[in-house]
Amino acid sequence: MLRIRLTRKGAKNQPHYRVVVADQRAPRDGAFVDIIGHYNPRTKPVTLVIDKDKALDWLSKGALPSETVGQLLVKEGILPAGEKR
Repeated sequence: MLRIRLTRKGAKNQPHYRVVVADQRAPRDGAFVDIIGHYNPRTKPVTLVIDKDKALDWLSKGALPSETVGQLLVKEGILPAGEKR
């Protein structure tokens, strides 16, 4: 099963993340199928860029977002608030 989740990048104590589509059995920073955006919680304001078309395409194909990515998708307006997948 495919999941939309975060992979960690960056140096020690300076994380930033990629939003990727990956097999749920793959390690957190392991193999992935597609990169659909990036997220940097350390900037003011927080940097969040997600390709809406790619995200909706993967969601329509059955990929499930992780809890954190689900919240980010709601924040970007890609998923309606309170929707459970």
